[in-house]
Amino acid sequence: MMKQRDAKFQIGQVVRHRVFPFRGVIFDVDPEYANTEEWWNSIPAEVRPSKDQPFYHLLAENDETEYVAYVSEQNLVSDESGKPMRHSQVNAFFDPETVGQYKPKAVVQH
Repeated sequence: MMKQRDAKFQIGQVVRHRVFPFRGVIFDVDPEYANTEEWWNSIPAEVRPSKDQPFYHLLAENDETEYVAYVSEQNLVSDESGKPMRHSQVNAFFDPETVGQYKPKAVVQH
């Protein structure tokens, strides 16, 4: 049985990857790994993180492109650059709040 931990980062927070050159804004959090076994097995064993930690869905960007990333908590650090995100979907889901933080837009339900 996996031990569930509280998430260190929050929705709307800008983070960067500890090893790879990309950053992103968090739009969802899984309390533990919740992706496919195929995806899990595609990670080289020597760098594969444990499943019993929060995993974050990011609107991610690097110097070349924008994409969605799924990253373990151990591989993220807070982004302190103060640079706004340029990802094309950020403004659809978030409003700027403070440096390094976005506020989720209100959801209108009918």
